Amino acid sequence: MQILYVGELNPSSNSFMIMQAMRDSGHEVTAISTDISDTYGNQVFQADLISRVRWKIGFPCDYTGANKSVLAAVRQKNYELLWVTKSLMLRPDTLLQARQLQPSMRIVMYVSDNLTARHHQSYYLMKSIDKYDVIFSANRINGLSNKLLRFGAKRIVTIDFSYDKNHHHPIAISEEEKKRFGAQVGFIGTFEQDRADHLLYLAQKDIPIRVWGNSWPASWRKRHPNLRIEGYGLPVQDYVKVLCSTDINLGFLRKANHDHHTCRSLEIPACGAFMLAERTDDHLRLFVEGKEAEFFDTLNELEKKVRYYLAHADERRQIAAAGRKRCLDSGYSFHDRLPSILHRAMEEK
Repeated sequence: MQILYVGELNPSSNSFMIMQAMRDSGHEVTAISTDISDTYGNQVFQADLISRVRWKIGFPCDYTGANKSVLAAVRQKNYELLWVTKSLMLRPDTLLQARQLQPSMRIVMYVSDNLTARHHQSYYLMKSIDKYDVIFSANRINGLSNKLLRFGAKRIVTIDFSYDKNHHHPIAISEEEKKRFGAQVGFIGTFEQDRADHLLYLAQKDIPIRVWGNSWPASWRKRHPNLRIEGYGLPVQDYVKVLCSTDINLGFLRKANHDHHTCRSLEIPACGAFMLAERTDDHLRLFVEGKEAEFFDTLNELEKKVRYYLAHADERRQIAAAGRKRCLDSGYSFHDRLPSILHRAMEEK
């Protein structure tokens, strides 16, 4: 299939991994970047005051010239599918012109964020909702809310998150890497107050915690001696090393995003690593509790399970191996899910 792909293309982004899965599956993909960050999640464009104001009010600058690139591409070549992984700066007039230039081309968007929340929107994005034939959402609230329908959404298909076969798999860890990346208990993710409070609770119970990710306030660096905040994101190769070097990988959901599972819900088990995550209906559907992953509801249950599995390494490793097997057997990778997703993308409804 001839696919025109628009999204972030730094190699550590989920968007890049989706695009690569399409290529691995034999599709011919022309990729257009909307990147504004590097593999560590740091902004690569120095925004001036006007650009920051435009971003704040929902009219972000198109730093990479993606709008012009899309139109140039559809003028040069015929495509069966234009796939957009959530882009805040792709304008509705760009999609309208692309449709006029190639009326038979399907136009779809993939999004993992809660688009009913203002901080995940832009004026351009919301005005483009009615231009997509299908919106694939890994966040169920987009399909449950009427908001996208009020903006003209034609069809919303809720799908699960996925992991990447090329990167998310068990790897051998050297002693040096274990010292550099390892921990008894670890968490990878950006700052949110609820997850920070959970981590602090464990630290106060004499459980050492190591945390990776962006946007952690400087004040948290010295909040507790058992709480080690690294304070930066990880390129995908180091991300996998952290998961495989950590005895217990915690999985917290983004409350502001109304998550029921996240990409890490699949990536941690896919790496053959042990996951202890918040108990949700999605998590219980994806993995058998106590056999393929572990879950918790309360702070007390979290602490008890952390202490138990730190003391029972063999059982922990058995669960981690079973979680990896479940990912393979159930086809949780994007490579496995892609045929079904593309079939639905091309369906006329």
